[in-house]
Amino acid sequence: MTNIIIAEDDKYIQEHFVKLFAADGRFHLVGAVRDAFEAERLCSEKIDLVLMDVQTLHRHSGLAAGKRIKENYPNTKVVIMTSLVDPEVLSKAKSGCADGLCYKDHGDEEVMAVIERVLNGERSFPGEAPPVELEEILSSEVKPIQLEILRLYIRGMSYAEIGQKLGITGDAARWHIREMVSHCGFDSKEELMAAAIESKLIVTSLKDE
Repeated sequence: MTNIIIAEDDKYIQEHFVKLFAADGRFHLVGAVRDAFEAERLCSEKIDLVLMDVQTLHRHSGLAAGKRIKENYPNTKVVIMTSLVDPEVLSKAKSGCADGLCYKDHGDEEVMAVIERVLNGERSFPGEAPPVELEEILSSEVKPIQLEILRLYIRGMSYAEIGQKLGITGDAARWHIREMVSHCGFDSKEELMAAAIESKLIVTSLKDE
């Protein structure tokens, strides 16, 4: 039997998955918590799988908790389950924070398929994050460097600081923001920023510790 911990801050989604695994004789639910860091504290060598949300109670990061679990308990599998379509989430999950990732709105069958592949020793990640609508275009049509500039700007960095970090000029960073506003069909950078946050394309509030 597979010992599992669920970390999900939405009580209705958590309850749904508790029932799903309780009805499946292959799993033994050790705990269901709302905080990723609490799931981390519950973890031990006896835990086979942690199903981990990304943005949990107190804004605690499931990615950070997953990475520490993987480091402390190498035989414990971590599957990230999220509604956040930020490509950075997928990239971080692949880079040592988890063994697999699935999107909540893809349904129970997809979640269980990813879990089964991971428990069979595979890594299971989508090739790319799902695109979202940004007024007149899809997020997949935005250049990766522009998405990174937008991410850093939303997080409070100045154009000069963004330029220094990315190896471009501050004026170039400013131009990319303006180009995104125009390309997406927004009237202002504030509208662009609001849309990126509301659509979960850019995540800014995760706490690693």
